[in-house]
Amino acid sequence: MTMKLSFNTWVYSSFPIWVPSYPIEEAIKRLARIGYDGIEIGAAAPHAYPAYTNTERRREIRKTLDDNGIVVSAMLPAPGGGPGFNVASPSPEERRAAIEQYKEVAQLCADLGGDILLYVAGWVIYGTEWKQAFAWSREALAEIGQAAADLGVTVVVEQNPADGNLIESCDDGIELMRAVDAPNVKLMFDTIHAMYRNEVPTDYVYRMGKDLRYVHISDIDRLPPGQGRGDFRGVVQALSDIGYDGFLSMEIGFNYRNAQPDKFAREAYEYMKPLVDAAGNG
Repeated sequence: MTMKLSFNTWVYSSFPIWVPSYPIEEAIKRLARIGYDGIEIGAAAPHAYPAYTNTERRREIRKTLDDNGIVVSAMLPAPGGGPGFNVASPSPEERRAAIEQYKEVAQLCADLGGDILLYVAGWVIYGTEWKQAFAWSREALAEIGQAAADLGVTVVVEQNPADGNLIESCDDGIELMRAVDAPNVKLMFDTIHAMYRNEVPTDYVYRMGKDLRYVHISDIDRLPPGQGRGDFRGVVQALSDIGYDGFLSMEIGFNYRNAQPDKFAREAYEYMKPLVDAAGNG
């Protein structure tokens, strides 16, 4: 059983706050130097927006990853903004664009050597019933999951109560996964979203069990772990209990204009690494 540490690139990019912002090569080198095993790449400019990343550019990024001994732990699209990319939108045009964007991100993920695609299930627009929005998201996930399967990519459903109103709880995520019922459609969760609901993150670990394939680590207010009220020692122990051998990815700091990305990344690594080592990864 080997848990590995990864870092999400939002705080190094221009989503959702424009600055600070760094080229993807710079983020890769800095995170590898700190000691991370993986990098979770947000599919947005300036890093890896599929439409801006041609075949040659993908080779360049892959070489930088290989040269620095770090792998793509996962990729995720940038929901919201002008295009929307809401798979539960009442606009069929937007739903189609969102599905196609997910497929493009899945291809980019595979091209960069990754095999996990995060799925944000969308949000309910006023005037749409929850059941209808859920049905649209399920249909989208089924199509995205099939396309990802052909690439050897697993799609993991995230619950986003702090940002959305469709898939909010552990049970919501499980229900959506079961509604699709595909071998490569599984689950993930973010500790900050569990805490947002005043729930216990370790409960998510035990409830998801073998279907848990990815974890976001964040303390309250997107602080590095250990700087808020999160029980990350308990989270790591729970993950060890279920035999989890995937990535723990730090998704922190991106909501601050005054963020210092390297500081966030270093503090998170220095806090989590001893916990992971103590769980049997030394």
